[in-house]
Amino acid sequence: MTEELPELRASDADRERVAEHLRDALAEGRLDMAEFEERLEATYKARTYAELAPITRDLPVPGVSAPAVNMVKQPAEDGSWPGRMVGGEGSSSWAVAVMSGFQRKGRWTVPKRFNCFAFWGGGEIDLREANFADREVEINCVAIMGGVQVIVPPGVEVVVRGIGVMGGFDHREEGTPGEPGAPRVIVTGFAFWGGVGIERKLTRAERDRLKEERRQERLDRRAERRELQASRREERWEAARDRHRYRHGRRP
Repeated sequence: MTEELPELRASDADRERVAEHLRDALAEGRLDMAEFEERLEATYKARTYAELAPITRDLPVPGVSAPAVNMVKQPAEDGSWPGRMVGGEGSSSWAVAVMSGFQRKGRWTVPKRFNCFAFWGGGEIDLREANFADREVEINCVAIMGGVQVIVPPGVEVVVRGIGVMGGFDHREEGTPGEPGAPRVIVTGFAFWGGVGIERKLTRAERDRLKEERRQERLDRRAERRELQASRREERWEAARDRHRYRHGRRP
């Protein structure tokens, strides 16, 4: 988009480029869902370059790195793990649940070693929105007649080194190679008449992005069907017109 010719009419391709820019910003956490939907609606309503330009004015240009953040190592240069930071100090290093429960979720920094204990209770450690103090972090879980659930995002390598006695540690997510730039999560500890589960889930931004992609795919399919129906109607009209001309051309 250019501001030199603001009154020029924008094309569908121009609007789609802006929409793609917005989807990237949503996935990186630069926009929340409400902002994304508002700007996306304005994008598809825009008729000129002047109307499109303000929509992404406060977003980084694709392909240009954002300014570096002090005390934080940046993600891999190939774009893996966008928006996730590795480095700094852990914001929480332990959690305890005795006949109760605990949660660590949302935006928090996982320390190099996190210790948790659950006795007749349960806990949840959600790493989907978390930053990491190091490329390799250890989560030590002790569950006695209780349970701990560890939730990791896609791309993270998981290693399980826990021991279960009349209990168990979940190994289903172990063995999947990590993405470039993503940390390694080592789950250790002990489970007695309890368990430690490990589950891999998408982040909210990734779910919203996939939802928007599916919505756009449905819209594209509907548009293709409408175009196909219009084309078939045109073909039938032309065939009827040719038959009419042929019949009239054979009359004396």
